[in-house]
Amino acid sequence: MDSIAVEPRPAPPQPIALSAADDANKRRDLFRMKSLATGFLVVATLVYLFCRWEESRGAGGDWVGYVRAASEAGMVGALADWFAVTALFRHPLNLPIPHTAIIKRKKDQLGESLGNFVGTNFLAPDVVSEKVSSAQVPLRLGTWMAQPRNAERVAAESTTILRAIVGVLRDEDVQQVIDHTIVKRLAEPLWGPPIGRVLAELIAENRQLPLLDMLAERAHQWALGSQETIDRIVMHDAPQWAPKFANILVSEKIYREIVEFTWKVRSNPEHEVRLAANKFLVDFATDLQHDPATIAKAERIKAEVMGREEITGLAETTWRVAKRLILESVDDPDSTLRTKIADNVRELGERLRDDTELRTKVDNWLLRGTRYVAANYASEITTLITDTVARWDAEEASKKIELQVGRDLQFIRINGTVVGSLAGLVIYTISHLMFGG
Repeated sequence: MDSIAVEPRPAPPQPIALSAADDANKRRDLFRMKSLATGFLVVATLVYLFCRWEESRGAGGDWVGYVRAASEAGMVGALADWFAVTALFRHPLNLPIPHTAIIKRKKDQLGESLGNFVGTNFLAPDVVSEKVSSAQVPLRLGTWMAQPRNAERVAAESTTILRAIVGVLRDEDVQQVIDHTIVKRLAEPLWGPPIGRVLAELIAENRQLPLLDMLAERAHQWALGSQETIDRIVMHDAPQWAPKFANILVSEKIYREIVEFTWKVRSNPEHEVRLAANKFLVDFATDLQHDPATIAKAERIKAEVMGREEITGLAETTWRVAKRLILESVDDPDSTLRTKIADNVRELGERLRDDTELRTKVDNWLLRGTRYVAANYASEITTLITDTVARWDAEEASKKIELQVGRDLQFIRINGTVVGSLAGLVIYTISHLMFGG
């Protein structure tokens, strides 16, 4: 039986999050302004009815006509602007009049237009670059960071973030990362060839000579103090029938020969022993790189070293010590960590503030970065606007938008009443002057 493809259900419309207190205040202000605008309409209506009543009983004077015309035009203006303002958000009187409830019907188009407007006028590369350049971000940031109080604040905030990160990280995960990225990475490659290359480079630069000098010096110093050791060895290994004075003479002879030999090795940089030791190091470096037997021996040594308990527990020990040091440094305002962070922040701020060349370089980095982001990601940023508006519930979006701008729109109704009244008065006055009552 063929499977039936089920299309994913669209996500339900999302409510618009606003502060409850701010929402209540705006709702109260909107109600007051609606009441005021409606009050203007009511006053115009009452004035019109009063004037018509006066005219119906033949009372009053010429002024009644002027006031009636003004109030009548004010009523028309008020009703027309009420219709226009109301039609933005809902159907007036709940009548499905065409081209009303515009925001509810055109919500998605409005969101797309808003996104395009933001992308064209705010996220264009030239606009963003000009704004970033005029803001002088490196200079302001450097001046702010150069102040000790601000540098200490950055250090405190940095350590707070560091504490939060350490608190979130699981010990097992960190230990596993250390073990895989450091310990096992050290054990994976062959040790022989890289050690051989390093040793060969050191020998080529004659870095081994201080080591040979030190060994020759230590050997000679040992020889100078070896008399008792030589005497003990000679006495222990000499035949029992050998006279003691003969053993002493042999011991002294050996001592003098050793001292003289070590002295020659120490004093002569071209001594055969030195040359032989140097040749041994050269051959050893070559064997570490190319001789399979030597490389295999290095691998066995590596396996023994990496198998020791101190190495296998290195990840756990390293993280435990690092975590303890971090937490102690975070809690101590005078810790080396916080002091170093503050000093580095202050020094960087001073450089940004005083070093024109560095500041220009950072400015160029910012300009290139912002231009790249604006040129390549403006559409993604504006998509955030259009997608967010598209997810809004149309009814609630209309109400929320009215709540945000409806108070100011009520001035249109008030102005319509006032301007309509003045226009009606002017029209009636002109027509009265031209054609009479």
